[in-house]
Amino acid sequence: MRVSDEAIYRITFDRPDVRNAMTTDVAAELADVLGDLDPESHDAAVITGAGAAFCAGGDIDAMAERDWTTAEAYERVRATFGRVAENALSAPVPIVAKVNGDAVGAGLSLVAVSDFAYAAESARFGATFVNVGLIPDMGATAILPHLIGLRKTKELAFTGDLVDADEAAAMELVNETVPDDELDSRVDDLLETLRNRPTANVGLAKEAIHDSLGTQWRDGLRREAKLQSMAYDTAAHEEGVDAFREGRKPDFD
Repeated sequence: MRVSDEAIYRITFDRPDVRNAMTTDVAAELADVLGDLDPESHDAAVITGAGAAFCAGGDIDAMAERDWTTAEAYERVRATFGRVAENALSAPVPIVAKVNGDAVGAGLSLVAVSDFAYAAESARFGATFVNVGLIPDMGATAILPHLIGLRKTKELAFTGDLVDADEAAAMELVNETVPDDELDSRVDDLLETLRNRPTANVGLAKEAIHDSLGTQWRDGLRREAKLQSMAYDTAAHEEGVDAFREGRKPDFD
């Protein structure tokens, strides 16, 4: 992951060879970066991906090597993916997802917990966790129902199907879809607007908006981690990982 600590804090996933798949180490680093955002130094943060993808979800090879107990899994999920969501939602500056390509699994979750999301027309989105026997995490179960509605959340979470950028915009998962070659300029226009706003006050507005959800999203992150740790310890997850690595469809029967 590359970062540029300037007034506009730029974060780039930099593993294009694996479509910017996210490991727990990358998630922990991202959580630390988001936790350091400060309205006295930063006007906004922008997250994007190097290469053709924004973020293609969790790293399947890392999943195959993971050997955690359920209790260890809970603590690890809370300390990594859960902390990304918590720090994104509570950061006192706006976070912008510049979705340059596919955002699936954890990539979709990151889009959901960002304050703005602009997508290239070629981008696709999916809560593909179910395809490897997992549940949506990194805040997806807590935020998506508020963002796109209960039925659409279930549709994405239960099927793992991909949707294109126009459909993502229609369901309000992203603010706007733009031609691929116009994504940088559209996000730059937004950043110029944010530079000219009182960042600390924008942070207060963000806090008030998220506080209107009560403790629901924070409680949701804890429940999400608990249920994900249970999903890790299932035959379905083992089969999903094996099938992905072997290039075949999983047999969940």
